Amino acid sequence: MKFSLVKKIVACGIFILVLGFTVFSIWGPDGDKTAFSADDSSYRNLKQFNQILNLVEEYYVEEVDSKKLIEGAINGMIKTLDPHSIYMTPEMYKDLQVSTKGVFGGLGIEITTVDDVITVVAPLEDTPAYRAGIKPGDQIVKIDGQTTKGITIYDAVQKLRGKAGSKVIVSVMRKDLDKPRDIEIVRDNIKIKSVKYRVYDESIGYIRLSSFQESTENELEKALKEINGKDHPLQGIVLDLRNNPGGLLDQAVSVSDKFLESGVIVSSRGRSADTEKIFSAHDDGNEPTCPIVVLINSGTASASEIVSGALHDNGKAVLLGTRSFGKGSVQIVKPLGDGAALKLTVAKYYTPSGKSIQAKGIEPDIVVEYVNNTPKSKDAIKNVREKDLKGHIEGEGETIQEDVTPPPESPTEQIEAPAESASQTEMDDRLKKDNQLKSAIDLLKSWEIFKKMRG
Repeated sequence: MKFSLVKKIVACGIFILVLGFTVFSIWGPDGDKTAFSADDSSYRNLKQFNQILNLVEEYYVEEVDSKKLIEGAINGMIKTLDPHSIYMTPEMYKDLQVSTKGVFGGLGIEITTVDDVITVVAPLEDTPAYRAGIKPGDQIVKIDGQTTKGITIYDAVQKLRGKAGSKVIVSVMRKDLDKPRDIEIVRDNIKIKSVKYRVYDESIGYIRLSSFQESTENELEKALKEINGKDHPLQGIVLDLRNNPGGLLDQAVSVSDKFLESGVIVSSRGRSADTEKIFSAHDDGNEPTCPIVVLINSGTASASEIVSGALHDNGKAVLLGTRSFGKGSVQIVKPLGDGAALKLTVAKYYTPSGKSIQAKGIEPDIVVEYVNNTPKSKDAIKNVREKDLKGHIEGEGETIQEDVTPPPESPTEQIEAPAESASQTEMDDRLKKDNQLKSAIDLLKSWEIFKKMRG
């Protein structure tokens, strides 16, 4: 493996980094030993917090649990920062560690909060949620008849998870629906295969990355060998990153390195010197030499935006589709002594050209809106991007422009790679339903034609 850093590095994300917190102990004016930071205002605020805690413990109408009070205060403090910073209980931290391995129980959806409403970022392919018709942008307003108003993402996840074979009813709201729609989903053990591949017309390789997890690099290496092992040389490769919510940073770097001989892949900068990192590509001598088109949309987030930016800025690929999600921040996960952990935004990452995509996203070279051929106009939903999340970190430089065109029926449409055993007829039918993929393949075919004309 070309990238040898700790496996738990993530961008969508997470990477493990040890932080040192220094607390000075001195004797106060009354002889009490007091811990405080060098900032006097912080000390005064902490003193006030301690006073309030004492008052609640002594005078509140019912007996209170001090641990719950303090955890609530911590949660409140972290929530004032940004949508991606979070205090994780021991149970939440264990769930996080399990999910990065690509095997976990539940429905198979990525969720966030938009305007304090539990909202679907994207359903993962080949999962119960995907098969049941859950779509990006769906607002989950009830779970088994109970409102989700005011609950945390973790609480929602716990309600959605359960034993394989058990059922859950999810009430979703979409634009122009008169009332929430109840969708019954049977839970299953979720095993995510992050890479799928096919060859179109015996010369165009198609690789779909649905997420970045521990096995992604190895799966991609296998896919590249398979599509390059055909009788006919490849005219081009379509790398499909639509609706890819991100994942492990080390895998995003390794995936980029599979296509790049040299150059910067991504860099990060924050207030601490520990967050200033530069990741570069290495020449293995087996990188693809054919043209590459990367498909992106508003569901292309975090680690998948790193890959898109790396291949584009290094002149290795053309981007086609619609503007990406715009998550350009880096989080660390700091384990705490009691089994809990703190996920904290510590830096912004930058594409090889030095651009921050935070709250802006990446603009494709060729804009192609997805055309939904289904007649149900009521399923139209709003593009949900980083800039729509409450409390998001502002982007650098230019003001974010709102979309001036109406959203397509399903802006982060359900993307599905054809099965590896699919017939040519099934693959042709897939192209009829996916105009963005067809545009990418047509571009690569014309690329070869123009090359012949010039030569």
